[in-house]
Parts: sequence; structure tokens; C-alpha cells
Amino acid sequence: MKVSTSQPFAIVYSLFQHQYLGYLFGSYMVQINSKNELTLLNQIVSTKNVNEFAAGLDTVDFELVKLIEDTQQDHILKKFNPKKLSAFDFFQKVYDPQKGDKLLQETIGDYIERRKVEILDKLAGKRVYVMGSDNNPAWMPIERMPDKAKVFFHFVRNEENTHYFPILKYDTERLQIRHRNAMLICDEPAWLLIDNKLYHFDKSVDGKKIRPFLSKNHIIIPRNVEEQYYRKFVAPLIASYEVYAQGQGFEIRYEKESVVPVLTITEQTTSVKSGSLTMFNAQDNSESALVTEDYDQSQVVFELSFQYGQFNFKFDSFANHANVSLEKQGDDYIFHKVRRNVGFEKNILHRLKEWGLVMGQGRSVVSKNQAFEWIQANNVTLKDAGVLLQQTATGSSAKRYFLGYSSIDITFEESRDWFDVYAKVRFGEFEISFVKLKNLILARKREFTLPNGEVAVIPETWLTKYSELFAFTEYDAESHQLTLRKHHLALVQEYAEDSLAKVVMNRKLEKLRDFDEIDEQPLPEAFVGTLRPYQKAGYDWVIFLSQYRFGGCLADDMGLGKTVTTLAMLQRQKEMGADRPSLLVMPTSLLYNWELEARKFTPQLRVLVYKGTYREKDTTRFDDYDLILTSYGIVRIDIELLKYYRFNYIILDESQAIKNPSSHVTKAVMQLESNFRLILTGTPLENTTMDLWTQMTFANPGLLGSQSYFRSHFQVPIEKQNDGQRTQKLYALIKPFLLRRHKSQVALDLPPKVESVHYCEMSEEQEKRYEETKSYYRNFILEHIEEEGMAKSQMVVLQGLTKLRQLANHPRMVDETYDGASGKLEEIEAKLEELVSGEHKVLIFSQFVRHLAILEKTLHHQKIKYAYLDGSTVNRQAQVELFQQDESVKVFLISLKAGGVGLNLTAADYVFILDPWWNPAIEAQAVDRAHRIGQQRTVFTYKFITKNSVEEKILDLQRSKQKLFNELITNEEGFVKSLSKEDILELLA
Repeated sequence: MKVSTSQPFAIVYSLFQHQYLGYLFGSYMVQINSKNELTLLNQIVSTKNVNEFAAGLDTVDFELVKLIEDTQQDHILKKFNPKKLSAFDFFQKVYDPQKGDKLLQETIGDYIERRKVEILDKLAGKRVYVMGSDNNPAWMPIERMPDKAKVFFHFVRNEENTHYFPILKYDTERLQIRHRNAMLICDEPAWLLIDNKLYHFDKSVDGKKIRPFLSKNHIIIPRNVEEQYYRKFVAPLIASYEVYAQGQGFEIRYEKESVVPVLTITEQTTSVKSGSLTMFNAQDNSESALVTEDYDQSQVVFELSFQYGQFNFKFDSFANHANVSLEKQGDDYIFHKVRRNVGFEKNILHRLKEWGLVMGQGRSVVSKNQAFEWIQANNVTLKDAGVLLQQTATGSSAKRYFLGYSSIDITFEESRDWFDVYAKVRFGEFEISFVKLKNLILARKREFTLPNGEVAVIPETWLTKYSELFAFTEYDAESHQLTLRKHHLALVQEYAEDSLAKVVMNRKLEKLRDFDEIDEQPLPEAFVGTLRPYQKAGYDWVIFLSQYRFGGCLADDMGLGKTVTTLAMLQRQKEMGADRPSLLVMPTSLLYNWELEARKFTPQLRVLVYKGTYREKDTTRFDDYDLILTSYGIVRIDIELLKYYRFNYIILDESQAIKNPSSHVTKAVMQLESNFRLILTGTPLENTTMDLWTQMTFANPGLLGSQSYFRSHFQVPIEKQNDGQRTQKLYALIKPFLLRRHKSQVALDLPPKVESVHYCEMSEEQEKRYEETKSYYRNFILEHIEEEGMAKSQMVVLQGLTKLRQLANHPRMVDETYDGASGKLEEIEAKLEELVSGEHKVLIFSQFVRHLAILEKTLHHQKIKYAYLDGSTVNRQAQVELFQQDESVKVFLISLKAGGVGLNLTAADYVFILDPWWNPAIEAQAVDRAHRIGQQRTVFTYKFITKNSVEEKILDLQRSKQKLFNELITNEEGFVKSLSKEDILELLA
């Protein structure tokens, strides 16, 4: 029958014994009669029906019902009987005395014990009974004793054996458990039922230590096994409980000692081949035995223990407040019971965690690298806290590590062309040569043997903080002096700022980091022109570098005047008495531009253009010039000649040409000799950081270390690991020697428009086709003029000039099968690459739609997004908005006729005119698409002119007949009509 919820009821908890599972509790609902007495009407309560009785239960009852249900037979079968055996078969198989599954028995027992501990804690204040033989759950009430009982263990040793027995007391009353139907209903911790009273114990007594005495008076320990028994059983018992000893040769001494924390390290190295663990290996003390093992394959174990006088105990968060050490003296046994300061021990563990060593149960395993780094960082802290640091000894030949304090003290003193480096390295009482330390590190060795035989480990922080110093310092074996090149100034100043070194330096040299404080220099007298303020600042900077024999990289945006700044500096060198010529190396296509600019701004410089198949290969003739202009290709070919000539300056324009350190050009340029070096580029970094290494190494050899060092310390961390600290370190090293200004930074110094003519060399095949076509049209046009006269020859002239203009752009505009190169296209691609990599947008105008089509293929190949507009474009405004609003669209290809008017393209700050128009005013209208109201930036215009072509001749005509062009010529016909026979002959010359 079911208990009615409409009548009074109560929940009771009943103790019963299961045949296999031992003592269990059940939860029952019992009906209460009118006399407020429990009746025999009851039913089992489980999680399935407990909610029916919720009105009479509290939160703890709900928890107890669930816990008790988890210990019942049905739940045990469900949890531990995957084969779905019947209850009879399962228990017969698992608990068979001979063939039973002992492991599963223990697992089930542990599971039930853990839940019984929770149940017994929660039963306080509840109705608890012993179940009757008639299954009455409220047969006999259990009285839970409020205080804890105590157990005292007694040992009596005589000549034959040792008697062992416990005495249990509740308050002052001795508890009799033998022959009193006492029941241990839980072992860990012990809960003992005597008659109807339930006891639990102080110090969490293990019930298994009491169980034997439920049926016997004492246990006898024979003499032949007593030592083993004393060590394994009695010593832990004495540590945890109150133990009394009687008889001869059994003594307990209570020791009170001061405590010393001990941190012990043990090395474990994992063999790469076998994967086995080995302890410290014996090592020869010679330098040839320096350790080179992989630190990633090696680990160090930290173990925390506490020394109490002569007794040492490992840390255990569950440790008793005492430990016992057994000493045998002849036939006598002395148990030394040491009181432990558990609070102190736990505090030390907490402090170690604060210092960065997290230890679970007093043990931690970390990499060898981390271990010695932590030891170095916390050596003084450990000493101040009284923590003793030691390592395990594995024999007289074992390797012993140095665990003391190490230090490194650096001083830099400025000398004429370098810094003298004074370094002291100490490991405890021993001073080590910095040179030896440097060589070890560069050889990738982290360990070396001290004079006393201990192995010192070079701290990881030294590798991090002083890695550049180890890589960049140079050692003079004769003077025994360490030096650092003066161009490592930023590194020296960084060490000083971080208190990593002392520095003695000239105040003037310190200004190099603060560009604004560099002294102004007078312009050379023979310089023709004016430098804008930012150009003058660059000029002052280059001269300042030369005063300290530093090389530099002028890396301003395209169009900001690197050329004119450099020429002013070269004129200054001449006027200051430079007795050697300077060499300026560049791409072949720029030779003519440089020659023209030199004539314009520095007419007094004697300039030699060293180029051509039939150049005179005699460097002695260089002595008659101030400036030698040549190409990278010529340097590569003539390096065996040029490397023996010492120049005043070597200047590389478009220095990204040497970005590949393994190229023949780079290897050749690196062999050139000079007093000073300067590189010019708008894109110092195009693809990888290795681009920087090559160029800055040319400018200041050794500045960034060897190529392998740079790759491992900068390129890989920056590019593969996004290491911000390495990026900052690299920037700090090159910052004093790299001057880069963007247009936006010097906007106030710029005019609204900056216009430049860029001359391009034709490729060899292009030039051959051009000359053949020019010869044909020259003869054809002249014959036509002779026969028909000028007036009737205008169409023929226009046809010939147009064909030559197209060939000057790209022969593919005339012959679609042409697969050769175009000098102009190569120059356009180079300039585009530089601009697109920055925050710039470019308008590209051409009269020829075919030319735009060729450029389209280049943009597709380079995956550059662009907008396009010619006469056939349907939705002009969509293309305009795409360019104006989409930041990823960097280029706008526009036919000159379709886009010359009516467009507002203020997103652009660069304009390329690919082919000169007959009327410069039309070109100006195109430029004004970008340079108009709403434009916030200076607009740079580049007009690409193919050298030695009709384009160059048209440009000359525009200049000589500027007024005529501006007022009268508006189209091709007007242009041709304005030409005389002499003009035509000049164009076709």
C-alpha cells in the first residue's frame, strides 16, 4: 500500500545490510497515526516519487534521496553491469570468494563509500533507524552522538612479540566494542554503531584499523616481521594518532625542530631515439664536453620538501601535522615524531606560485629552459625567503649544476669609429670571459663547466636581452678588446635606457635618435635650385650621417625629391674637397633622368655615364669626374674591375634591386669600396623583411648581423610568429639610418601639384622594331611631301607618327603577336608596385585604348584591383564610385578622350600620363580630374616619355612652341598643320 499524502507522514532513513554491498541506507516514507506515532504503513522513496511528498521534505531530504538511490542494488547493476547480467549472476560472478573480480569489488566499494560519507554527514537531525528483520524501516532508532570519539593505539613489546590494540573513548567513557554487536558502517572515515549509538571519530580514523578488534582483543606482531611492520604500519599510525608504547626497545620521541624549505631539482632528458628518460649524465669537465642537447627534449622536476632538523619530509597538502622517522639502534626501535608546521609549508607553496612556479602536491615538471630561467630570476628571492635550492645526486660522477646567482655587467665607451665594450660575467665566485660566453651562444651551446666542476646554464633572459650584443660585437685578439660598430648606436642607447648597461657617449652622437635636433647645414654654393623644407631636412640628415661615417637609407615616398636631395649632397661633397668621385648605381632606365637632373641642379659636377657595349673599361679615367652614373647590370658585369677602385660615395637608387641577397647583382654591389654609402628607395620593404637586411647591410655592414642570424632572430619571428617585440627591436636598430617621409607628413611643404617627366629606355627588340618603322616612314613621308606637298601629306604624317608613338609605348599595340618586353611598361609596373603597396591611388591616362588593354593584363596578373573607363563604358558613374569609395581599388584606367573632362576623382593622389598628348592643355585637364576642389592631398603627375623616340621630340616641340600649342592646337590635325618640313625631319631623325 502507498502512503497517503493527505494524512500525516514522515521520511525516515533506515540502515540495512546487503549481502554483497555491505551496510547501506534506504529512504522510506512512513504514515503517522493520530497519536503521532510511526505506523507500519511505508513505501520506498526514490527520485521518481519524491515530489509527491515535497510538502513534508526539506532540501537536504531531496539530496539524501538522490544519494541513497545511487547506492542501491538497481543503480549499481545499471552502472557496473554492462553485459546486463541478472542480479544473481552478476553478484555471484563478481563476489565469488575464489574467482571473483577483486578490482571491480574495490571499485564498487570505493564508489559506495564516497556516497556513504556524504549521506552520513547529511543525516544529522534526521530520523535514522535500523531496519528490522520484518523489513520494518523504523524498527530501532539510532542515536547520533554529537561529539567525536577518540582512539588511542597501544603497543606492548616483549621478548617474543608485540601486542597491539586500540582503546576507544567517548568523552571520558571507554567504549567496549568486542562482543557488543558493534558495526562499522563506513570505513573512511570510520562511523561505528554500538548498540543503537552512532559514533564518528576525531582525526578521521580509518575504520580498517578498528575492524579487527570487533572480534579480538589484540593483534600479535611476531619478532621476525616486526621491523617491516613497524616501518610500513606503525610509523604512519604514530604520525596520525596518539600512540602509547610499553615494554623494552619501543620508544616514541617527540621532536620539535625549526623548518627549512628545500626545493630539489632533478633533470629528466627524453632521448630522441629511444624516448626513454635518463637522469643527469656524467660529463667530462673539459670544454670539449660542452652540452649541446636539445632543451626542448629535456625537462626538470621541481620537488618541494621541508627539513626539520635531520628529518626531511616531502610536501603533501593532505599531510598530518606530524611525520615519523624510524631509527633502529641494535634491537631497539626509536620513533621520532616530528611536529610539522603545515601552515608554514602551505604558505611556502603559495609564495612559490606567486614567484611563477606552480606546483601540484609539491611537484612541478617544466622544460629545462624554463627551469633555469626561473632559478636565475628568483635566486635572490629564494635565498631571502630561506628556501634551500639543491639537486638530486645520482652518483659521484653525476653532472652537478650551478644553482647560484649569475650576473652580467656591460659598459660601452665611445671611441673614434666604434664603441669599446667592457663586460663582466659572473657565476657565483667565478668570472667568465664575455668572449667565451659569446662563442658558446653563437655555437648554440647553453651549458659550460665552471672551474669547480659545476655546469652553468646561460640564462634565457641573457639570450633575449643581449642577443644582438652577442651577435654584433667583434673581438680583437691582439688587444683583447671587444668592440661594437658605432652604427649600433640605437642598441647601445636602448641598453642604457633599460638599465642593462652603462654608456659613456658624446652628446652630439645622442642627437642622431632625435632627428629634429640635427644641426642645419649650408647648401652648396653651386647648387642651382631650392630645396623644400623637408628636402633640406633630408639633406642635413645625410650630411650628419657622413660626419660619423654612417650609411643611410633615404626612403621618402615617390615624388618627394630624393634625387634633388642627393645631388645637393654630392655638390656639397665636391665643395668640401672630396678627392674621389662618387658612384651612383641605378636601373638602366633611370640613367638619362639622373643625367638630366644633374645638369639642371648641379651643372658644376663632372658627370660620366658609364654604360654601353663599347664603354671604355679603364677606371683611371674616373679620376677626372665627380660623379659616375652606371646601372646594376654594368656593376654585375664589371665587378672584377670596379671592386678595386675606391669611391667617395656609393649611392644605390631604387635599392630594392639588391633585395635578394643571393642574386649576382647583390653579391657584386657588396664588393664595392667607398668612404660612404647611401641607398635611395621608395619601397625599402617589398616582399619580406630580408629585403631590409640586404639593403641596410650594404649601407651599414654588420648592422643587422649575418643573414642566418637575421633570419632566425627577426625574419621568422616577425613573419611567421607576428612577434611584436622583434618588430620593435628591428625598427630600433634601423631607425637612425632610415629616413622615410610620406606625402601626408610633408603636405604643408608641397605645392598643389608636382609634375615630373620620367624617361624610359626601350628594350632591345622594341628599339629594333622602332628604328625599322621610323626608317620606313621617314622615306615614305618625305617622298609623299616631295610629290604631293605638305598640305596633302598631313594624313600620311599623322599615320606614321601615330605608329611610332604606339611602338614607343609597346610594340604589341602594332603587332599582337609580339611577345617581347617594353621599357615603358616595365617602368610603369615598377612605379605601380611601389604606390599600390602604400596608401595611394593612381589615375592612369592613355590616348590609346589598346595601351590600356595591355596594362589590364598586367593588373590581372599582379592581382591589383582597378576601375576602367573608355568611350564604350556604359555606366561611367559606377566606375567612378568604385574607385572613389572602395579602398581596395587602387588603380583607375582611363582613356584620355573619355575621361579628360566631367569627372571628379579626388581619391587619387598620383596621375600617370602614359603617352604625351599633342596639346599639353588636354593633359592638364586629365590631371585636374584628381587635382580639384575636395582634394586634400598633393597630386603627383608622372609623364612617361620613351627616350630617343618621337615622344621625346614631341615634348621638345611642345616646349619650343608653347604659346602656339596653348592657343591654337586642340587636336591631331591642328598639330600636324603646325609642323614644318624641318619639324617633321626632326621628329623622324
